[in-house]
Amino acid sequence: MVGMLGDLVARAAASDWIWRIAIALVIALVGLWLARLLSKALDRGMTRFGVEAILREFLRNLAYAIALVVVLVAALDSLGVPTTSLLAVLGAAGLAIGLALKDSLSNIASGVMLIMLRPFRAGDAVQIAGQEGIVESVRIFQTVLRAYQNHDIYLPNSQITTAPIVNFTSRGERRIDIAVGVGYGDDIRHARDVLLGIAKAHPQVLAEPATDVLVTDLGESSVNLVLRTWVKTPDFVVSRSELTEAIHRDFAQAGVSIPFPQRDLHVYHHDADGRPLEQITSAVEDPDRG
Repeated sequence: MVGMLGDLVARAAASDWIWRIAIALVIALVGLWLARLLSKALDRGMTRFGVEAILREFLRNLAYAIALVVVLVAALDSLGVPTTSLLAVLGAAGLAIGLALKDSLSNIASGVMLIMLRPFRAGDAVQIAGQEGIVESVRIFQTVLRAYQNHDIYLPNSQITTAPIVNFTSRGERRIDIAVGVGYGDDIRHARDVLLGIAKAHPQVLAEPATDVLVTDLGESSVNLVLRTWVKTPDFVVSRSELTEAIHRDFAQAGVSIPFPQRDLHVYHHDADGRPLEQITSAVEDPDRG
């Protein structure tokens, strides 16, 4: 009789653990489904209210991570694991991990700063920590840039907030500066008129602010000028290339020279006594020389 009771108790205990494990699995599966559903619903809501793409992705990932932690605690609680002590252990472990991963936590804090301050937006052309590209996204630990050669650059967020950030597309207009040298014998006024005519003829150059040409330096072999003109930001790269090509072409047609550094090299040959070989040759060829 005692053996039968013990067997029944063992079976009941086993079935109780089976039920707990089954409930924990159900909580985990349903929790994961709800976490994904919550993150998608949050993303749709933020999209409806016009939240920026970078901020929307960051908050969606953060909400999903928090939901996963809640699901994990709920599943462990259903198994009978004391969550209070578990949270205490997790807190202590979190402190130790935080000290060990202070750089990663710095990246998270920097990511929050980038989201809040918004020095750039998704799609902006930027220069960050010596890297140039198009901003794709700001993640919890990293910011992703798409380089102009179409490869991805992953920058730790902490490096971004401690380095200068250059945003090329934050304003609608950009100034093109093209340095060009003319010969000292050329007429500077004529060269200036040619440059202004090139800028005026270009369809993308803006009338305001006005184009100007300045003399910047009297170089070793040229008088250095700079053409300063304004275009819309999306037209910057192509317009600069076309203006540079037009300067090279129109200067040649207008008779304005673009000097370049030149060096004359004179080679003198001497014999072992230091006499020029030309003198020795002439002495041999002249029979009258004694």
